Amino acid sequence: MSDSSRFNPEISDLSPHTVACLKPDIGGPTPLVESICQSTTYVQKELSSEVTCTYSRVDNPTVAALETTLGRLENAPPAVCFSSGLAAETALFLALLRAGDHIVLSQAIYGGTVRLIRELFSGLGVEADFVDATDPDNIARVIRHNTKLVFIETPANPTLCLNDIEAISEITQSHGIPLAVDNTFLTPVLQQPMELGADISVYSTTKHIEGHSAALGGALVTRDEDLLERLRWVRKSTGTIQTPQNAWVTLRGIKTLPLRIQQHSRHAVVIAHALADDPRLITVNYPGLESFPQSELAARQHRGGHGGVISFEIEGGYETTCRFLKAVKLCTLVEHIGSVETLLTHPASMTHADVPRDQLAAVGLTPGLVRLSVGLEDPHDILADLFAAIDVAVVETHTIGKGEPACVNAV
Repeated sequence: MSDSSRFNPEISDLSPHTVACLKPDIGGPTPLVESICQSTTYVQKELSSEVTCTYSRVDNPTVAALETTLGRLENAPPAVCFSSGLAAETALFLALLRAGDHIVLSQAIYGGTVRLIRELFSGLGVEADFVDATDPDNIARVIRHNTKLVFIETPANPTLCLNDIEAISEITQSHGIPLAVDNTFLTPVLQQPMELGADISVYSTTKHIEGHSAALGGALVTRDEDLLERLRWVRKSTGTIQTPQNAWVTLRGIKTLPLRIQQHSRHAVVIAHALADDPRLITVNYPGLESFPQSELAARQHRGGHGGVISFEIEGGYETTCRFLKAVKLCTLVEHIGSVETLLTHPASMTHADVPRDQLAAVGLTPGLVRLSVGLEDPHDILADLFAAIDVAVVETHTIGKGEPACVNAV
């Protein structure tokens, strides 16, 4: 369903570093730094159907500037921005799914997406299959006559397993089904889903795109003009547009996105290799490792880096992990990725707490798995903190008294 024609050949020839710094042309005077238009409504000189903005629940100049920039990064029309990543996903599902329809999703996926489908849209009569999308044939096997959308996330949160976008798009296109790709972990700088055959790119702009943990937001990017119109109608009807302040903060973050995401990637490679050499770690997951099972796909699908997110499991399981997370000093325990600071998350009890246990087990998301979002600090300082905390956690696991509580202040 993708339109392969280029929307702006001149912009498509520019590097992401340049595109991120371009001024969105949305009419009127052009300040060097975009202004925050905080008005809820706009003066209309006469009744006219050609008025650009009427009410900020429908449209806003600051949000429009962000949408133009996000679209340019993927050689697409302006994106549609929402109050959060989950708000963007909700709008996509409302736009394409009705009672009796069927959706196929990758089973290794953000926990909020699982909750949204299993606990909300299932109650609205939408049927769903979560499948191991690392094998595209698994998607082909479950497609039905009423399948209206295939939704994947690659790299997956938090296992980092990859889905072959090009191979999956061949399947969806042969059935006339749109393919949506959650590209939050890599951003348009490191992966271009629509260039690989996808129809929709999905983002939590809260993460790497904004990059400073200061503004919630979500976005949908597509070259399908009819779908864009439908998404804007859903947003208008549900009132889930991004706030002007958050849009402005995100615009500011985008200007350094290419530099940040590439530096996150460089640091992550160093840290992943060091962690992989530690025998106390059962698994280390990162697409930039030569030992990564899908390293060939990563090299083919990613552009100039593999992102800043790593996941790993310490020997000793959940109890050891609790002690490790309590012992870190430089790294911070939060439910987040993509910030300039290095962040740690315990997915099983935080981001994926609402996911059924059997689905977690199927994708290898164990109670001892830790997600690491590598920041911009010196990678050797990050490693020193991680290894010191592992030392504490492993020693305490081996020496803790039998009657003593196994995990104090567990997340």
